[in-house]
Amino acid sequence: MSQFAVIIAAAGKSSRFGSTQPREKKVFQDLRGRPVWLRSTEAFINREEVKQVLLLLSPEDVDWFKDRYKANLAFLDLDIVPGGVERVDSVQNALARVRADIDFVAIHDAARPVIAKEWITSVFNAAERSGAAILASPISSTIKRVDRGEIRETVPRANLWAAQTPQVFSRKLLLEAYAKRSHLQATDDAQLVEQIGHAVTIVEGSPMNLKITSREDLRMADALIDLLPRDKNIAALHPFADDKPKWLFSE
Repeated sequence: MSQFAVIIAAAGKSSRFGSTQPREKKVFQDLRGRPVWLRSTEAFINREEVKQVLLLLSPEDVDWFKDRYKANLAFLDLDIVPGGVERVDSVQNALARVRADIDFVAIHDAARPVIAKEWITSVFNAAERSGAAILASPISSTIKRVDRGEIRETVPRANLWAAQTPQVFSRKLLLEAYAKRSHLQATDDAQLVEQIGHAVTIVEGSPMNLKITSREDLRMADALIDLLPRDKNIAALHPFADDKPKWLFSE
């Protein structure tokens, strides 16, 4: 069985969420009794093939985070890694901490907490076959290119997909892509792998796997939790399942 490391990206500024302090950031908001970052992390933490989980945080959030979530961290085997200036800088920091015995690295946005086990399995399997795979969903809306509040172009939506996470790559391939990134500030990791000429497999995900950017998104994620496909044995597999003690999440 291949061994996977998972990097949970939670080092963003949450500027579009209207945050001014760490506790106000989107990844630290409550979602059905658990913080957003934890819901995203627990989807991976108990998978048999996942041998290392690294949580990226803004350097200024690290001390506050360790104090705020010390009860949770006592039950989680997490490596906390300070992020960098941009997302790719942050991921590169975490990538340097991935163990040498790891075969594949998955990067997942902490702000995507509505993630199902079966979607993760599909993209993990695809990465094992091709070396690089991401979840994505086909774009169904009409796309407009806009400048200064006016439509400049209607973009044909055929063959357009919205990238999601997790994005999963061979560790050696991802290390090569980051080593060759130069000054490119890619918006996702697949872009760096594309740049070195390696094909990236698309695995169709679900629009439910939304990224929380606004408070409206948080309310939508709350509604989607009930629709998320769940493993019948989730209570046994997850130490933070809904029927577990709530003191772990107390203020």
